[in-house]
Amino acid sequence: MEAGEVARTAIAALGNGEGAGTWIIDAAALQTFDSSCLAVLLELRRHAGARSVELRRVPPRLEHLAVAYGMEFALGQSQPIANAPAETLRP
Repeated sequence: MEAGEVARTAIAALGNGEGAGTWIIDAAALQTFDSSCLAVLLELRRHAGARSVELRRVPPRLEHLAVAYGMEFALGQSQPIANAPAETLRP
């Protein structure tokens, strides 16, 4: 599935972002992804409106990718991820 299709499907499933509540995303099943995954997360945050977006069980490789691109905020991190071991990212 392409990133744009994933974003459209998720946005439709999650609703229009009005009202209170939290969108909880369980990222544990993510196995094959690239930087477009970060773009999808940013798009979901943008469409969440007043709701918060909480990622759970984020794979270490996605954390490393976010750090490499300086996009920890896409995962809900305001600071660089502490104690993240250096690791070569492979596509």
